[in-house]
Amino acid sequence: MTIYLESDTAKVSINEFGAELSSFILKETGVEYIWQANPNYWGRHAPVLFPIVGRLKKNTYTYKSQPYRMNQHGFARDMTFDVIEQDASSVVFELKSNQETLEKYPFEFRLLIGYKLVDNELTTSYEVSTLSDEMYFSIGAHPAFNVPLIEGTTIEDYYLHFYPLKSRIKIPLEGAYINSESKTLAQTNTSIQLNHGLFKEDAQILETKGKNTFSILSEKHPHGVRVSYEDFPFVGFWSPNTVDAPFICIEPWCGIADDVSASGAIEEKIGINKLSKGDIFNRSYTIEII
Repeated sequence: MTIYLESDTAKVSINEFGAELSSFILKETGVEYIWQANPNYWGRHAPVLFPIVGRLKKNTYTYKSQPYRMNQHGFARDMTFDVIEQDASSVVFELKSNQETLEKYPFEFRLLIGYKLVDNELTTSYEVSTLSDEMYFSIGAHPAFNVPLIEGTTIEDYYLHFYPLKSRIKIPLEGAYINSESKTLAQTNTSIQLNHGLFKEDAQILETKGKNTFSILSEKHPHGVRVSYEDFPFVGFWSPNTVDAPFICIEPWCGIADDVSASGAIEEKIGINKLSKGDIFNRSYTIEII
C-alpha cells in the first residue's frame, strides 16, 4: 500500500513496504526528484538501513560470542511497516521486533519512521527504542535522486555542493568494507562537478560532524535538491559502479560497514549505537526540492 502526502507546493509517495519514500514531485513543474527504481540500474528508491549500515564481514556478526547472519543494510527495508499516525501532510510508520527478526538480531526493538511535508521540504525522522537490557544498532538513509533532473542535461551538468565549505575526512573502501587506517582529507571546501567516474570504486564516504547540507545543483537550470541533517557521523554518496546510472544517492548514516580488521563482535563495531532499556534514540534529516 502507498501513502500519499501533499502540501501546497509538493506531493510525496511512501510505500508501507520498507517505509520507503518512492516519489517527491514539485507541483509547479511536475519534476520528479526521486529515482523510480528501474531494475536495470537499481530496483529501489530510498531504503531505510536498519539495524546495520553497509556490509558485515562474511555477512556475520557476534553478540556475546553467539554468531548471527545478516545481509547488507539489514532487514527493515524488506519488511512491511504499520501506519500508526497519518494526516494530509505527515505519517508515522512502526516496525517491531518479532520471531523472524529475533532469529538474526537478538534484540527487542521498536522503530518509528516519520515523514512530514512542509511546502517543498520533507523531514524524515527516526526513533529507536528497546525492551532489551541493551541493544546495538545502526540506522541510515539511502535516498536516490534523479540526475539528470531535466531532459536535455547530463550528469556532467550538475555539481555537488557542500555546506559548510570545509575539508572532511574521507574513509576509503576495500571491496565492501572500510579501511579506517587509510583515511584521507577530502577537498569538500569547494563544489565538485558530478561524473560517473567519481563512483568507479563504489561509494564515497565522509565523516561529518554537527550540521551539514549537501546539494545537487546545476548552472543549466534552477532545479536541484538539498539534504540537510545534524549529528549523523557519516554520509555516503553512491551510484552504481557497474553501469552509468541516472541517479545519485546522498546517504546520512548513523553507522557504517565493517572495517577490514573488524573482529565481528557487534559490541566493538565502528560507528555502532548502543541503547539501554528505557533509552530513546532520535535523528532526522530533511530533503528540500527546488
